[in-house]
Amino acid sequence: MYNLLCPRLIIGSLQDINIEMLIESGIRGLIFDLDNTIIPWDSPNMGPKETEVIHNLISKGLKICLVSNNRNKRVNEIAGLFGIPFISRAYKPAKNGFKRAALIMELSPEEVAVVGDQLYTDILGGNRLGMYTIWVKPLSSREFIGTKITRQLEKLTVRILKAKGLLK
Repeated sequence: MYNLLCPRLIIGSLQDINIEMLIESGIRGLIFDLDNTIIPWDSPNMGPKETEVIHNLISKGLKICLVSNNRNKRVNEIAGLFGIPFISRAYKPAKNGFKRAALIMELSPEEVAVVGDQLYTDILGGNRLGMYTIWVKPLSSREFIGTKITRQLEKLTVRILKAKGLLK
């Protein structure tokens, strides 16, 4: 169980994504979580640094898809900024949203990286399908109340993973 919660890579921000390393590893597409990964929770505006990262990934020929548990309108607005596909109300960590995103991008799970700020939704969901998972520090401390509760479980999980030597 704990291995499913271990990201392949931990980064501080989207700017830390090493595009060349991903491409050399066979990654051809990325699934991004929305809230607190590419845009602050409940914010209508995306930061210029995050916008630049997404544009740069697209310019390098990587396919991008948003997968979010958020409502359709909000996810569609952000996806529309880049002309990329999206899955809303994905019920992460359920496999279906991740599978659908890979199908939309016409990629196998092994060719897809998942980038998200939560172990119990983004990382667990991506790992369940064998995708390359990247855990990023949340953009904001403002969060949905359910996420705040999950963060406490996440802190305990990180301590356990570190104690078992599964996480550095």
